[in-house]
Amino acid sequence: MLALLLALGSSLAYGCADFLGGLGARRAHVLRTVLVAAPASLTVELLLWPVLGASFGVASLGWGAASGVASAAAFAMLYRTLAIGPMNVLSPVTALVSAALPVAVGLLQGEHLTAAGLVGLPLALVAVVLVSAGQGAGSARPSRTALLLALGAGAAIALQLVFLHQAPSGSGVAPLIVGRAVSSAVTLAAAGLMHRRLGPERPAYAMSAAAGVLDSVANLLFLLAARSGDLTVVAVITALYPAGTVLLARGVLAERIHRGQLAGLGTAAVAVGLLALT
Repeated sequence: MLALLLALGSSLAYGCADFLGGLGARRAHVLRTVLVAAPASLTVELLLWPVLGASFGVASLGWGAASGVASAAAFAMLYRTLAIGPMNVLSPVTALVSAALPVAVGLLQGEHLTAAGLVGLPLALVAVVLVSAGQGAGSARPSRTALLLALGAGAAIALQLVFLHQAPSGSGVAPLIVGRAVSSAVTLAAAGLMHRRLGPERPAYAMSAAAGVLDSVANLLFLLAARSGDLTVVAVITALYPAGTVLLARGVLAERIHRGQLAGLGTAAVAVGLLALT
């Protein structure tokens, strides 16, 4: 139950971070938003160091660095996917892969589900797809390149979570710090190479920083959840993060929630209830 609650908190934090980051990216180039969010994220993780501890052993350094590389790759491919579209088709693909791959890894590592879990897990994967899909999903056919990028982005997100899960349980927040440092370095390098394309617009500093803080909170809650529960359950609950984004868009921007997304929210509630029984 503790792992489930932590995973739900991680999902909510990821959804809020994506919402704020998306709003920030409307005002300036997305890399400018990330250049504010990344230091804010790293600051939070460094502040957590004295509280939760950090052991920078070889394993925690290796898995943390791998998660940082995966995070940077996920950002690059997802950004390119957003540019190509259509996202109402590609977003569910990305979300499904990001949920299904950690589930497969957990099962291969010997994790087992109860009867309720065997029903709740597929329902949760269906909910991920429904909540991620916008209006008119399926009305446009994506190119092969766009589909491959969406699959790659989902796989990179999944690998980031798997790598964090593989880090030693006694390493504290070391994997998060190392991962954030690596992904920030990659982002800074990309911004340096693309500085002429970033435009003159200033980022929304407060909004971007808040997105970074929430992303760190989400990563921390996922790490704690994965250390106290099964990756199969934790990963699929965390992958429900689009639900938080959809609800915030409804409450703040008055965006309409479509029927498929409503069905996804209901399916998610049922799936979470079933997984709580595992």
